[in-house]
Amino acid sequence: MKIYIRYTILILATVTLVSCRDNNENSQQVIDAQPQVTEQGKKIVFSNDKVISFFKTEKVSGTDVNAEFTAPAKVAAIVVKSQEGVSQNIVLFDNPDLTGNYTQLSHHLINISQIQNINIKQKKTELERIKDLQQHGAATGKDLLDAETAFTMEESNLANEKAALLEHEAALKSGGFDTEALRKSPVGTTYLISELSENQLANIKEGSSCSIQVASYPNEKFTGQIESIGDVIDNTTRMVKLRISINNASGKFKAGMFATVSFSVGEKNGISISQSSLVTVQGKSYVFVKKSPLEFERREVGIGQQIGNRILVNSGLNNGEEVAVEGVLQLKGLSFGY
Repeated sequence: MKIYIRYTILILATVTLVSCRDNNENSQQVIDAQPQVTEQGKKIVFSNDKVISFFKTEKVSGTDVNAEFTAPAKVAAIVVKSQEGVSQNIVLFDNPDLTGNYTQLSHHLINISQIQNINIKQKKTELERIKDLQQHGAATGKDLLDAETAFTMEESNLANEKAALLEHEAALKSGGFDTEALRKSPVGTTYLISELSENQLANIKEGSSCSIQVASYPNEKFTGQIESIGDVIDNTTRMVKLRISINNASGKFKAGMFATVSFSVGEKNGISISQSSLVTVQGKSYVFVKKSPLEFERREVGIGQQIGNRILVNSGLNNGEEVAVEGVLQLKGLSFGY
């Protein structure tokens, strides 16, 4: 019995000793696996290949990056020739309010021209004549007052016409149109209005071409030109209006038609990174560059536009460097402490 007890105690002591040794070894492995973060988080060094294999990288290089995105659009206006022999072409809008604005605008322009070039000139000439007559005793003070009043009234009429003109011009501008461009547009010109979110504005520019498809002609593609990008972003939708012009000599486009516009964006021989590589902290952009088999370096970069799931890099990276594409959030936590 005593011998049995002694063996039992010996076995338990051996198991305990082995267990303690294994725990110490495991603890040491855990301690050894912790990366060393130095230079205020800029440098991260791992202890072994097994740990760092979690972080996947890609080699950056100068390549052509291209992508295409689409947006809904609507045929908003068509320029047609007047059948009554009027010199000014007619603009047909899909929106009756804009039709009224453009009609009133044209009316006020005619009035302004009349007042400036005829009425005010006549009243000014008459006022100068009365002043000369009064100096020679041939006109009374009342004659001068009447002439001055008539001249002032014409100036007031001109100011009122210009104020009304601005009101209609602003309404057309809000609808995506430029009044001067409308008045100079040749017959056959068609305008489409599309809306883009503000974060897509960097991908387009005025004067570039785009592809257009309309439901009425599903097998045809038309080419338009981005004529203008709106000046106002909608407070609610965060969208901005885009005016696109296209030649409608065939007469296929009708005001009110719905369309889809495709925009091609790209960059030739530009360094780009995957969207997953980029982290933003306090308004600055960073990537993690693999400097050696066990080391990552945090690098601030200057970025350009996003094309598809690629982001152009203007500064901070060189051809051939390796950038983390997986495990980036973990690197961010190690580097910035969260």
